[in-house]
Amino acid sequence: MDAVEAPRDAQLVILTGMSGAGRSTAANVLEDSGWYVIDNLPPHLLVPLVELARTAPQPSELPRLAAVVDVRARGFFAHLQTALDELRQGGWRPTLVFLDATDETLVRRFESVRRPHPLQGDGRLLDGISREREMLADLRSTSDVVIDTSGLNVHQLAKKVHPIFHDTAGPRVRIALMSFGFKYGVPLDADFVLDMRFLPNPFWIPELRPLTGRDEEVADFVLRQEGASEFVERVVAMLDPVIEGYLREGRRYVTVAVGCTGGKHRSVAVAEALRTRLASDEVATFVVHRDLGQE
Repeated sequence: MDAVEAPRDAQLVILTGMSGAGRSTAANVLEDSGWYVIDNLPPHLLVPLVELARTAPQPSELPRLAAVVDVRARGFFAHLQTALDELRQGGWRPTLVFLDATDETLVRRFESVRRPHPLQGDGRLLDGISREREMLADLRSTSDVVIDTSGLNVHQLAKKVHPIFHDTAGPRVRIALMSFGFKYGVPLDADFVLDMRFLPNPFWIPELRPLTGRDEEVADFVLRQEGASEFVERVVAMLDPVIEGYLREGRRYVTVAVGCTGGKHRSVAVAEALRTRLASDEVATFVVHRDLGQE
């Protein structure tokens, strides 16, 4: 079969990942943003799907296509890599988005909805999760974007997904600054992890304890500590050549995780400061405070 040539400015997103990791939520975000989304698409139908893009009468009507492809397709799932190769031969550059979560999180989510894992069979829930993780290991390693949803509720996940695709004509790199608490675990999707526990903890100051790093009093306290401002500036300087490399390589999404003990004061304040310092015409930044409200 001849490769399906990509129309100019064509956009295609493939959503995949672990069952229970939030693919449906991500798909809903794209659909609400004007994407044409198909759920549970067998991979061998990806090429016929993109042919729809060539039927647009005007370039301005070119659909932004998104497909959810996962192990529910059973035996058809093995055809995903072949379909992706064929699309790339035609000039398409599909963005592969992989949603992941810890086994503990996935078990809790499946138990809450009282549904079996699609690969569970007659075994335990963890058996199905293990089989799926093994099947998807190579796919995860080649994905353009990996999103860890372990500590995110539906609204937080939507907030994280939306900036990735809401304005493809804008900045070429999007940086997520994610504050977190080390006691709740390091985000699985972090490209860089920054540890703010070298700064004094506002938790031990009674008038600051109930506030967060988004409050001016806490932010001022954190950023005026010895070494804090210098740390922020050096992180910006460190990321400058990295961002240039991402621009050359066409990588569009980066997660910088900023941690402290509980994810309430220091990490929040520094993440907000980095959001402002890293933003430019080429780089869009947004903040996700994963563990605010956990305490």
